[in-house]
Amino acid sequence: MQHFDSDYMEGMHPRILEAFERTNMQKTTGYGLDEYSVAAREAVRRACSAPDAEVHFLVGGTQTNATVIKALLRPHEGVIAAATGHIAVHESGAIEASGHKVLTLDHLCGKISAEQVEQYMQQFYADESFEHMVFPGMVYVSLPTEYGTLYTLAELEALAEVCHKWKLHLFVDGARLGYGLAARECDITLADLARLCDAFYIGGTKCGAMFGEAVVMRKGLVPHFFTIIKQQGALLAKGRMLGVQFLTLMSDGLYLDIARHAVVEAQRLKRAFVERGYELYFNSPTNQVFVVLDSIQEERLRLATSFTEWERLDDGRLVVRLATSWATRPEDIDELIASL
Repeated sequence: MQHFDSDYMEGMHPRILEAFERTNMQKTTGYGLDEYSVAAREAVRRACSAPDAEVHFLVGGTQTNATVIKALLRPHEGVIAAATGHIAVHESGAIEASGHKVLTLDHLCGKISAEQVEQYMQQFYADESFEHMVFPGMVYVSLPTEYGTLYTLAELEALAEVCHKWKLHLFVDGARLGYGLAARECDITLADLARLCDAFYIGGTKCGAMFGEAVVMRKGLVPHFFTIIKQQGALLAKGRMLGVQFLTLMSDGLYLDIARHAVVEAQRLKRAFVERGYELYFNSPTNQVFVVLDSIQEERLRLATSFTEWERLDDGRLVVRLATSWATRPEDIDELIASL
């Protein structure tokens, strides 16, 4: 029985485990002020070609989204996102719980466009009663999207331009960022994200770390952001546990190497589904494979592997997601392909 439910089913990359064992009995300062966290921040800045950027380590994706969004928005503002965006669907109302509304737009393969944002802003200010409404203060996108699709550099630049025009913050959710950057079709780099975004984060939890995310933010954008992180419950007292992980991931190209492995295996699995007559729901170029199953295919696939049920179509067929990870073994893919 195989398991492709998600990309964070395994613990951590062996090099991180080894680093934990090597540093386990050392005594270090807490809250990310230790030597490993300092070195990890510098490593992230170098990877992003952003020597002046602020880098903060938080414990998880939901905490990161909620903390960054709350810190960047004024009390009367909301955040624009795709209707399928993680903050709109799968974070238990964490954003709304902070007092900020998620303002959803229709999506195309999980993405929103600069043209949609421009139209939304024009319509907002054309309404004579806009002072009584939730002001848009930010645009949130994921790379990759919830459907494993990618923004192009041109699309991200266009979003950044319209955000600048309307004085909106641009925030990129990078929970699966490694799997996006490692895709052959991706023309965006960490340096591009640092240049275009007010804030984004490099996901660790789903990309080889035991836990943790690295937020990259424009210098001075949020005064006392460290204190806000703690207030939100996203600050780790044993901060070196995050520093050690990201210092390891940023060394010798490990982060992108292990993400690339996951993408290669996912694309191999996707080709096998297509060759055997299965229908793809989205042609994702990343580590997530979306397949449409009729009742017989669903019954048979459940005997071979576990997966995530994504949505039920009007005709009764089921869309499922299978996700590979940094730890997926080629022989696991071979076994699943053989069972199709």
